[in-house]
Amino acid sequence: MKEIIAIVGWVVGVQGALGVAGNLFGDGPWGLIHKWWDVPGAGYVVLVAVGAVLAFYGEQGRARARR
Repeated sequence: MKEIIAIVGWVVGVQGALGVAGNLFGDGPWGLIHKWWDVPGAGYVVLVAVGAVLAFYGEQGRARARR
């Protein structure tokens, strides 16, 4: 289960980072999230943070399972 949470966290984090990068360096957000939902600029920063927390939680669980 923690592996799935880690994967979801990485995907959400990458999509958030693509949205932030597209708003900063391009003419609009990149990735897939903006094709499905209209997310404001600050929402992408929240997606990066949520993705990082989920990925960290999932990776810590995997590391504990290996020990």
